[in-house]
Amino acid sequence: MFDWLIVGAGFAGSVLAERLATQRGDKVLVIDKRDHIAGNAYDHLDEAGLLIHRYGPHIFHTNSEAVFGHLSKFTTWRDYEHRVLAEVVSPTTGQKVQVPMPINLDTINTLYGLSLTEEEVEGWMAARAEKPGQIRTSEDVVVSKVGRELYELFFRGYTRKQWALDPSELDKSVTARVPTRTNTDDRYFTDRFQAMPQDGYTAMFARMLDQPGITVRTGLDFAEARKRFSFRRVIWTGPVDEYFGFRYGKLPYRSLKFRHETLDREWALPTGTVNHPAEETPFTRVSEYKWITGQQHPRTSVTYEFPSAEGDPYYPIPRPENAALYKRYEALADAEQDTWFVGRLATYRYYNMDQVVGQALATFERIQKVVPPAAANDETAARVAAGD
Repeated sequence: MFDWLIVGAGFAGSVLAERLATQRGDKVLVIDKRDHIAGNAYDHLDEAGLLIHRYGPHIFHTNSEAVFGHLSKFTTWRDYEHRVLAEVVSPTTGQKVQVPMPINLDTINTLYGLSLTEEEVEGWMAARAEKPGQIRTSEDVVVSKVGRELYELFFRGYTRKQWALDPSELDKSVTARVPTRTNTDDRYFTDRFQAMPQDGYTAMFARMLDQPGITVRTGLDFAEARKRFSFRRVIWTGPVDEYFGFRYGKLPYRSLKFRHETLDREWALPTGTVNHPAEETPFTRVSEYKWITGQQHPRTSVTYEFPSAEGDPYYPIPRPENAALYKRYEALADAEQDTWFVGRLATYRYYNMDQVVGQALATFERIQKVVPPAAANDETAARVAAGD
C-alpha cells in the first residue's frame, strides 16, 4: 500500500515525491510512461560523450530564492546566462545577419546601420509603433512597441511556425513573454538566478528521488499502475483531459520534433541558440549544448527544433476557446476526490520550470494542511483492523 501514486517523474512529480517522503514519511510510488525520469528536462550523453537535452535545451532561470534554494539541495550549479541571436534579413542591405534577440539597441543599430544611443532608440521605436485601440493579441503587443517591420522580421514567421496560427489569432501572453530593450543587455533572461545543474538535470532528479520511501517505476503508465499497485491518493502531472478520458474533447497543444546532430568540429554556433524566424525555414531554432553545459570536447552536438501538430504535448495553445474548454476540465479536477493536479499539462498553463517547482512546493503546503501524514494513516488503519 502506497500513500501516494505520482504520475509523471518531471519537475512537478519529483519535487512533490521528495517532499512527501522526507517531510512526512509517506510511501510514494512515482511512475512515468517514458523510459526515464526528469520529464522534458531529461539529459544524457550521446554516442560522442556530449551531454545533450533529448527534448531541446532547457535553460534554468528564476527570481525565486525559495525555488533556487530548494533545487540547490540536489545539485551544485554552473553559472550560465543564455544568449540568443536571430537570423534575419537586414531591411537596409538585404543581407542575412544574426542580431541579438530579444530586440535591443545593438539589434536596431546593426539592422539599420545606425549609431543610436539608449535615449534615441526609445524615440526611434516609438515613431514606428502602431497603437491599437486595445491590446488583445500577440500581434498587438509587438506592433505597439516596435512597429510592423520589426514585428514581421522577428515575430510573425516564428509565431506562425511555432503555433500554426498568426499572432493576430493568439493571446497577448505569447509575445508578451519576450521583452524589448533599449539598452545593450543581450541576455535572453534577466532573472536573479541563472544557472545550469553542474552534472545535468537527470543527475539532479536522481538525487531528488533517491530517498527512503520513494519507489520509481519508468516505462509504466497509469492504467497499468492501477492494476498492479494499491495507493491512497494520486498526484497527476499529465494532461488533465487525458485523466478524464477526453470527456469534453481534447485540449489543443503544440508539439516539437527534434533533429540531433553531432559534428566533427569544436564549435558550430556563435552562441547557445540561433533563432530562425523566416517562415520558409522549417525549423524555429538551433542550439549548441556546449555553450549551455560548459563541457569541453573536440566535437559538438546541436539540436534543430521543428514545430509539430502531432507528438507529445508541450505548449498549451492560449486562445479563449481553449481556456473555456480547460475550465470545464478544471471543474472536474476540483471535484475529484484524493487527486491533485499539478504542472503545466495538468493545469493547462505555459509554465517555466521554476514556476512548476513553485507550484509543486505550494501544493505540498496545501497537502500538509488537509492530509494526515502516513503515520496517522497507518495508526487509523491499525485501529480499524483491531475493531477499535
